[in-house]
Amino acid sequence: MQTPKFKRIVLKLSGEALAGEKGFGIDQDIVNIIAQQTKEVVDLGVQIAVVVGGGNFWRGATGSHTGIERSTADYMGMLATVINSLALQNAFERHGIPTRVQTAIEMRQIAEPYIRRRATRHLEKGRVVIFAAGTGNPYFSTDTAAALRAAEIEAEIILMAKKVDGVYSADPKVDPLATRFDNLNFMQVLQQRLRVMDSTATSLCMENKIPIVVFNLNEVGNIRRIVLGEKVGTYVRGED
Repeated sequence: MQTPKFKRIVLKLSGEALAGEKGFGIDQDIVNIIAQQTKEVVDLGVQIAVVVGGGNFWRGATGSHTGIERSTADYMGMLATVINSLALQNAFERHGIPTRVQTAIEMRQIAEPYIRRRATRHLEKGRVVIFAAGTGNPYFSTDTAAALRAAEIEAEIILMAKKVDGVYSADPKVDPLATRFDNLNFMQVLQQRLRVMDSTATSLCMENKIPIVVFNLNEVGNIRRIVLGEKVGTYVRGED
């Protein structure tokens, strides 16, 4: 068995990633592929926490433009992340991965409330922990939730799953001259306003010295490759 480079990671999934080509809802084929890739990493002895967005059902910022009060729209988005978290939990457990969902908004009938010590204990026992409902506060993205939870559980790295193979100077779908970065530091991300995480999440990672890898989720095996130390996607770190 190959030796993993990281012992504890946070995997950040967008809600859109779960929708696949459908663009809305949950594509079970995609969810099963994520579960299979997660199982490969769990079998290496790596502790995994997952933060998932809710954009495949609802985005708070977008909803607020329709006339819904922003805080209400954001809470609706948090509930969407819970739906996705339960779908992931179901797929993980069908693949033999013991999983717990913890929510920042209490809903005890379907998930545990977020308790940091309990979460770390689950991880130590080899369970995957899915953090749902963002930070539990409006105006904060699930990117920020991923950065916050990573700091709280002392994760060594955040894996940002995207539909592209890294961070580009511009949208590669729009600009054919866009170039991909192999390595970046946090100040470059902030100053150039690169689309890695929002600025709050990026600052949290920078302050807590948590590196980020931005990679293509659609390339099967990428999560395992990253964990084993292979060069995949774009690596974002603190300044040398």
